[in-house]
Amino acid sequence: MHPAKSVILFTTASGAGYGLLFWLSVFPIYVDVPVEQTFGFIAFALGLGLVVIGLMSSTFHLGHPERAWRAMSQWRSSWLSREGVAAVLSFVPAGLYALDWVFFGESDRYMHAFGIGTAILAMVTVYCTSMIYASLKTIPAWSNKFTSLGYLALSLMTGGLLFTVLASFFGYEVAGISTKVTLAFLLISLALKVVYYKHIDGADARSTAETATGLGFIGKVRLLEPPHTQPNYLMKEMGFDVARKHAAKLRRIAMIVGFVLPFAALYLSPFGNFMDAALAVTLGAIGIVSERWLFFAEAKHVVMLYYGQDKV
Repeated sequence: MHPAKSVILFTTASGAGYGLLFWLSVFPIYVDVPVEQTFGFIAFALGLGLVVIGLMSSTFHLGHPERAWRAMSQWRSSWLSREGVAAVLSFVPAGLYALDWVFFGESDRYMHAFGIGTAILAMVTVYCTSMIYASLKTIPAWSNKFTSLGYLALSLMTGGLLFTVLASFFGYEVAGISTKVTLAFLLISLALKVVYYKHIDGADARSTAETATGLGFIGKVRLLEPPHTQPNYLMKEMGFDVARKHAAKLRRIAMIVGFVLPFAALYLSPFGNFMDAALAVTLGAIGIVSERWLFFAEAKHVVMLYYGQDKV
């Protein structure tokens, strides 16, 4: 698939934003997080800002962005529509939670209730986003359980990195705890990516030219004439090709820069040093963008069997 910049920005920015909102909602329930107004304003502005930027960028990939609101009407059958509905609903508890934190600065049961609602809807929205891709059986690289697990883990990982850098900047003791939790999610996310790559590399082809035409009983099916003399939209959008050697190199870069180096930066600073946390966030952002580019670039659509692909 063609790795559109708008979709990469959408999935990485919104995932990080919802991850940060999750940690802002859950940590104060179990850990002593200072409900300080300046910290709350900056943290919620960053989290909600990333979500808004991500959601807005997703409309740029549509033929008619001005009609994006109509997508939410198909929530009964469309994961894209469900994602839109969940995203809108998440702003209600998140907005109330942010207002309570910033303007009242008191940790009470109402604030925790808003936080729980925010955390639940944040993860529901990320899950719906992942199912937009995992539900596409025509793209075997996406149609598996590791897609949704990866999206959720990466959201919590990037959200943890952002929470840690903010808490360390303000000198909060909770930065030490969030560092340890984020380290765990870095390991979980790395393990899921390794398993995901092994799965898509070792999985048997779901479709071949023989199964697509139903002529496999005769023998090997080959393309007699190309369907088009020049590349068309489908070939550019669905048949984006990245060399295996190039993809393997990018995988290593994504895993080292996105997971290993941020882990090392945080591990060497278990008590939440701001500079180490900032380095981890920067490296993590570069690595996640590379990982998401590969997520799209390596995916093949079964329609490419019509254009000479042997198997998908």
